[in-house]
Amino acid sequence: MKVLKLTVVLLFAAALIFPALLPTTRAGDDPDEAPTTDLNRLTDDLFNGFGARGTPIDECEGEPVPNRSFEDNLFIFDELETPDDGLGPTYNAPGCGDCHQNPEVGGISQIRELRAGHLSGNGNFVNPPGGQSLIQLRAVAASIQERLDNAPQENIRAFRTTLNVIGDGFVEAISNNTIQEIRGDQPNSFRGTIINVPVVEANNELRIGRFGWKNQHASLQSFSGDAYLNEMGITNPFDGNGGRVENNSLGQSVAAFDLVADPEDDGADVEAFANFMRATRAPGRGPITNSVQRGDALFRQGNCSICHTPRIVTADTGTLINGGAFRVPAALGNKTIRPFSDFMLHDIGTGDGIVQNGGNGTRNMVRTPPLWGVRTRVELMHDGLSLTFNEAIQRHGGQATPARNFFNNLDSGDKADLINFLKSL
Repeated sequence: MKVLKLTVVLLFAAALIFPALLPTTRAGDDPDEAPTTDLNRLTDDLFNGFGARGTPIDECEGEPVPNRSFEDNLFIFDELETPDDGLGPTYNAPGCGDCHQNPEVGGISQIRELRAGHLSGNGNFVNPPGGQSLIQLRAVAASIQERLDNAPQENIRAFRTTLNVIGDGFVEAISNNTIQEIRGDQPNSFRGTIINVPVVEANNELRIGRFGWKNQHASLQSFSGDAYLNEMGITNPFDGNGGRVENNSLGQSVAAFDLVADPEDDGADVEAFANFMRATRAPGRGPITNSVQRGDALFRQGNCSICHTPRIVTADTGTLINGGAFRVPAALGNKTIRPFSDFMLHDIGTGDGIVQNGGNGTRNMVRTPPLWGVRTRVELMHDGLSLTFNEAIQRHGGQATPARNFFNNLDSGDKADLINFLKSL
């Protein structure tokens, strides 16, 4: 078990809380452009200035200390867990970096997760035995491997791709009011759906969801606590169960394979994951050619930009968010970001049929994926089954039907320009 010592608390206070106590930016001040990374592992430009930078961790010289610095938190985000740390007994990956690492730590990957469930007689979504739609694809022993042929009634099955988390600190810093204003400006036919979800670290205070394919999380700490349990099998105070409930195998106990007492992490690593993401720059653009500029204009003309919102300004420095559990620091506050997402749920005809937090009405909705950094992704759409931008566009139906039709009515040159624009993101 990883224990948070008093020194860590003091270091965290000095390194990470201090920037958050700077004077609040006045409303109406001109926002600064968020710093960006070129998404190149060989370029050392990921850190955005939130907290202390620190130095790269060399375990021959000393172990990382959670929340001491960006470099400490990067190492912890990227390290691989073992059963001695609490890994599993059922899980999807041994570390955050296993699913978020292309082209650098925090990016996307080729790894997908599997969701499943079925409909009740009255048409409501029902989770598989065990209480959640996530099917863990790995286990520490063959006898507890989750398999859908052991649950044949779960006839709704869906893959989901891993999402980029680089720059997500800026997304967390978007105020609820801003998301509501974006929705208010959208035409009825394009209007997104907002759901409010609990912030675990704020006694389940509700906030507008913005993380995950179903907007099932509103804060990076809640997101990290959930992932530590459900993707890695490590119980913690922020996992939604208070660190008291281990993963199971489609409802069957795995206690015989669990080597570590719960909670397996005291919350220090969860905070390190969240603070690493908060300290990353926003994904930057590739080369912007004349063709890219023409494609940008067509992207807006075809109303693709209504859901893939090009520009958002984060909340002012000093603003309390996440139910009062986090104060927006200067590194993230009053920054212009260009995520190309409205961070709302939409029905574009590709919904996976899974319900999380938003009720049965969201079953066929997915979050508008931010397009920043999409040039690093080979497998597109929520399930990764589209391998070219043209294929992804052709799958846009429902609320996105007019945008797809606009693209299909372009001549070949204009289509090439619009796709070149996407390749620049």
